[in-house]
Amino acid sequence: MIGLAEIREADAPAATAVIYGQIKEASGLPLVNLIWRHFAALPEVLPWAWAAVEPLIRSTSMAQARERLAAGIVLPPAPGFDWREAGLDNGETARIGAIIEAYTRGNITNLLALTALRLRLEQPKAPAGRLLPVTPPRPAPPAIDPLPGIASLPPDVAAMVRGLAGRHDGPPDIIPSLYLHLAHWPGLLRVLPRGLAALYAPGVLETVRDATRRRAEVEVAELLPNTPPLPAGMEDATRAALGHFTTRVIPDLLPVCLALRQSFGASAVPA
Repeated sequence: MIGLAEIREADAPAATAVIYGQIKEASGLPLVNLIWRHFAALPEVLPWAWAAVEPLIRSTSMAQARERLAAGIVLPPAPGFDWREAGLDNGETARIGAIIEAYTRGNITNLLALTALRLRLEQPKAPAGRLLPVTPPRPAPPAIDPLPGIASLPPDVAAMVRGLAGRHDGPPDIIPSLYLHLAHWPGLLRVLPRGLAALYAPGVLETVRDATRRRAEVEVAELLPNTPPLPAGMEDATRAALGHFTTRVIPDLLPVCLALRQSFGASAVPA
């Protein structure tokens, strides 16, 4: 299977690395999510997309929308499951919790910002949003474990990652980075389907995903950005990526993140 084209942080040329740094700083994240790494692989798309949504991501409007979206996603009841069955100690649980926090915040932020960008392309004559003032800078988040590549994993671990990716109804070449990041703990990958059984049940994740997508669209309907023309020759690829990620990939993964946070006893998503 050929994975989705991307430029990983470690491989980013200087100009791309600068934008990656801005994305992390503005979003309050220790990582750059897959959608941005994919945009970086499309000529001129990363600077175009970031320039369009940076004001929204830095605004109080985003902070408020993020809180409402997280609070409004209804998950199925979590099963009585003890994550210690994965063989985790307290230190490992803390590291996993930091990764889950990062992906939760990243998926909420990106779903809102990039949904606004998709809607702008679909509604070019709609008025631009009026954003509330910029939020104060957030403290730098703690570092998290590095993101492994699928090719670097032992075959049995890579198979578990692909198996989890296959539970999502999205393009077959997309492997969610969350599952790759959790591959540091193969024991967790083995028990994760049981821990998330209620969400992975037939039809449940799809229902939550569609409700999440609709909520995001409502939240940003009046926050559409101004955008310059799409980079020449990249119109179709950019629209396709925005469509896949904002209607399927991110709203499919966000409920998983929230369910994991709930199971690990995390607090509400920080603003």
